[in-house]
Amino acid sequence: GEAKNLPTYPGPNKMRDCYCTVNLDQEEVFRTKIVEKSLCPFYGEDFYCEIPRTFRHLSFYIFDRDVFRRDSIIGKVAIQKEDLQKYHNRDTWFQLQHVDADSEVQGKVHLELRLSEVITDTGVVCHKLATRVLECQGLPIVNGQCDPYATVTLAGPSRQSEAKKTKVKKKTNNPHFDEVFYFEVTRPSSYNKKSHFDIEDVDEVDKMEIRVDLWNASNLKFGDEFLGELRLPLKFLRQSSSYEAWYFLQPRDNGNKSLKPDDLGSLRLNVVYTEDHVFSSDYYSPLRDLLLKSADVEPVSASAAHILGEVCREKQEAAIPLVRLLLHYGKIVPFISAIANAEVKRTQDPNTIFRGNSLTSKCIDETMKLAGMHYLQVTLKPIIDEICQVHKTCEIDPVKLKDGENLENNRENLRQYVDRIFTVITKSGVSCPTVMCDIFFSLRESAAKRFQGDLDVRYTAVSSFIFLRFFAPAILSPNLFQLTPHHPDPQTSRTLTLISKTIQTLGSLSKSKSANFKESYMATFYDYFNEQKYADAVKNFLDLISSSGRKDHKSIEQPILLKEGFMIKRAQGRKRFGMKNFKKRWFRLTNHEFTYQKSKGDHPLCSIPIENILAVERLEEESFKMKNMFQVIQPERRVLYIQANNCVEAKDWIDILTKVSQCNKKRLTVYHPSAYLNGHWLCCKATADNTPGCTPCTGGLPANIQLDIDGDRETERIYSLFNLYMPKLEKMQEACGSKSVYDGPEEEEYSTFIIDDPKETYKTLKLIIEGVGTLEQEHAQYKRDKFKKTKYGSQEHPIGDKSFQTYIRQQSEISAHSI
Repeated sequence: GEAKNLPTYPGPNKMRDCYCTVNLDQEEVFRTKIVEKSLCPFYGEDFYCEIPRTFRHLSFYIFDRDVFRRDSIIGKVAIQKEDLQKYHNRDTWFQLQHVDADSEVQGKVHLELRLSEVITDTGVVCHKLATRVLECQGLPIVNGQCDPYATVTLAGPSRQSEAKKTKVKKKTNNPHFDEVFYFEVTRPSSYNKKSHFDIEDVDEVDKMEIRVDLWNASNLKFGDEFLGELRLPLKFLRQSSSYEAWYFLQPRDNGNKSLKPDDLGSLRLNVVYTEDHVFSSDYYSPLRDLLLKSADVEPVSASAAHILGEVCREKQEAAIPLVRLLLHYGKIVPFISAIANAEVKRTQDPNTIFRGNSLTSKCIDETMKLAGMHYLQVTLKPIIDEICQVHKTCEIDPVKLKDGENLENNRENLRQYVDRIFTVITKSGVSCPTVMCDIFFSLRESAAKRFQGDLDVRYTAVSSFIFLRFFAPAILSPNLFQLTPHHPDPQTSRTLTLISKTIQTLGSLSKSKSANFKESYMATFYDYFNEQKYADAVKNFLDLISSSGRKDHKSIEQPILLKEGFMIKRAQGRKRFGMKNFKKRWFRLTNHEFTYQKSKGDHPLCSIPIENILAVERLEEESFKMKNMFQVIQPERRVLYIQANNCVEAKDWIDILTKVSQCNKKRLTVYHPSAYLNGHWLCCKATADNTPGCTPCTGGLPANIQLDIDGDRETERIYSLFNLYMPKLEKMQEACGSKSVYDGPEEEEYSTFIIDDPKETYKTLKLIIEGVGTLEQEHAQYKRDKFKKTKYGSQEHPIGDKSFQTYIRQQSEISAHSI
């Protein structure tokens, strides 16, 4: 999104160089580019990730870059997990909130409290409290380190004991303390030591509280950093003498309240958050089978998949899970062929073929995104990288020329870029993914059959997708297609816009191309490309990618860059002597090898062929007291230990490394989840370094794109959509009934649905509603069972878990209603 009205910088310039981070609690998982010299920075960046752990807040921080000191935080937006659905998939402006060290809290603490009566020598009863601090989990890492300790205090209206302190646990944010502290709660009235207070009334206990504070032992002069606190009133112990539970740490309520929210500006966000409970595969059989046979239903408009597109508010909403499910089961080509053929039959003008946002268009778009990502990397990424790095001036609008720029030079720069990109595209046909080619063949055949008098329609039907909806958008917004990490700067973005427009027009094969441009300077520039050779190259390319018998592209396969970035690795011990220390390295993964070097572009220091990757697994934190670590296991039990920057990145690397090595014949079935240190494996204590693993390897992702999808999860998503739009399904049933018995003008409320065969459509609708109803009952039963089994205060649901409190309240209301 974007930010606006940020506070001015307290200097003569007043402008700021700002970037935004996305955080799970306080762990940064994404960072935007820096927008320089602006108080209203526009980012326009999309970030998608699978969330690999539980979290309490999704937070967004705006930072101001400082060249000489640490970057300063301007403000933040923190959305509680249970509130994410309020803002789901809609643009929302949030006021930036002040960031105070005392409010930046995450993690949980495990405590055991025991209140006991003690009889003194004189026979008088007094009360003592034993507080056992067992452990903490998920504490924040402050300035790259976490050396936590806890302090425990007993406080009341008229007294406060001296704080008692645990030992400091070095280099861990999951410390195990297991220390017990004792406090006198009530004393006999004869006890009158001046440094203590007499409490005769036992009811005073109700006003007392035990306070646990977590701190990070800092070496800095500013003192130790606050990590969170917990305040527990003792009155709940009166009912039970012993109490053990997990608690979420809370912020201190003394942050700086002087700043108004408006003083810091605001941030526009569009957050899409989905959370599904996925059952085992057999639960989904009826609905899944109904969806998978959609391509065979006559007419296709009566199929379950087509009906999903009809009832969803946005076609895109239906296309995403549908394409993934059908691709997983190898049914995508026949389904798209069927719905495309039906759409072509309804099209009257060949010039408007596939130009609307129909289910066909959205399904093909989604298929190209999934299947064509590597194809884009091979064709466009090298030249896009060059355009972003070299910054040649390519502005050809005379009105926008800057001082000192030459129009002819700019035109020549732009022409060279267009020529090069056009050439790599039109010569890439042999690399186009098979699934895309099969779809294009089907489109070509349907269009040619429908409009037999138009010889060009067989080309425009395909070019409207491959150029208009694939290459042109990827050039225009390379960050959305994973070609660049961030949205390009304004000058580069303008260059890419001009290139995209020209490539789109070259690929369209329209008769009067200059007329396609509203701007006269674009029409003038396009004269460079009015030669027949460009049209011939486009037609040859389209012929190749839409023919049923193509050359085998595997024989000329070149390395495809899959992922790269900085991580920290531990020396593998290839040298006999020397320390096995940790170093920051640039890692690079292609479909041929996994390498690392000192910096990007350097000669590789180490290269691991993909066939030598025998397993990729997480590494337990206890090994090196470091988070987000994983291991790449090679022949002869050699292991490369790597630390990723955050939990999301660690999951991404593990997934993609597992995927590319999935078909290796010598893959391991067992591994060691901890490291081999000080002469033994930390996990199983075996002393021989070549001892076989003690834990089964986790099942990885298959290498085939059609299988790189969880079919059950996509069916669950489709169930959720059908359930959400149940009123529309019922309305569609009414429309079928109306059409069956009445042949006159259609009622307006039913006219939005495409119903070619009311009887067949009604049958399918009935089966959908039955399948959705059955799954809804299963979900309700699962929630009831979970409600019975779950304990509030357990490690999974600590006290202070607002989402669970909401869940308990909902279940209580349901139970009360049922009764």
